[in-house]
Amino acid sequence: MKIAAVQMTSGTQVGPNLEQARALLEQAAAQGAKLAVLPENFAIMARREAERQAVAEDDGDGPIQRMLARSAQELGLVIVGGTIPLRVPGERRVAPASVVYGPDGLSLGRYDKIHLFDVNVPDAAESHRESAGFVPGRKVTVIDTPVGRLGIAVCYDLRFPEQFRRMAEMGADCFIVSAAFTVPTGEAHWEVLTRARALENLCHLVVSAQVGEHENGRRTYGHSAVIDHWGRIAGALPSGTGVVVAELDLEAQARVRREFPVLEHRVLGRIID
Repeated sequence: MKIAAVQMTSGTQVGPNLEQARALLEQAAAQGAKLAVLPENFAIMARREAERQAVAEDDGDGPIQRMLARSAQELGLVIVGGTIPLRVPGERRVAPASVVYGPDGLSLGRYDKIHLFDVNVPDAAESHRESAGFVPGRKVTVIDTPVGRLGIAVCYDLRFPEQFRRMAEMGADCFIVSAAFTVPTGEAHWEVLTRARALENLCHLVVSAQVGEHENGRRTYGHSAVIDHWGRIAGALPSGTGVVVAELDLEAQARVRREFPVLEHRVLGRIID
């Protein structure tokens, strides 16, 4: 089965971003993909929190969600749209929600980003405070889809292996990561983190990223990729917008898990008499 990671350079206006996303989803479908993943903040890379709040949607309805549902149905795809701003009752801040649609256009579930990027980037004049505009999620999420059980994560979550181990325990067939990694941290850690999360859990990982110079002044690293259960890069797009398509071989993954049962050999994290 073919799966696709979409790489975008999203701007500050939702309309053009949705047009770009739709065109790239069409490319993924034309190459035979059955699953396509969009990057973090694909619908808007805002300059200010007020811009994001102005386009936030209620869970289940809005232009962004309608585009994803329609595209999934028309293109016959499972689509992971990560992330979009969803309103949170009683909150000024929004939820950073990764929403999943099946090929019938119906919602299959959502994941809200758990780990928020509140850091000063070492050796760079960058400071990020995602908690100023986002409400963090509280639930590790695995979603049943026609292409398998997908463990959903977003960007900074990559640095927390316990989240991925929990998704593996919950039966994830494939990890899905939407990201907008900074250039300094991407250059230092991106490949190590993505390949490690895959190989330590013997689980395919699809990571879809923002890339390049954005209208809001941010620079993102790109390098969208599909990584197999053995930690090998099956396909990658280092720079530029586009789509990377590669095979997801669940039979080979299951065989390796039987023959190399590292997940069954865990001691720490289990109760020992």
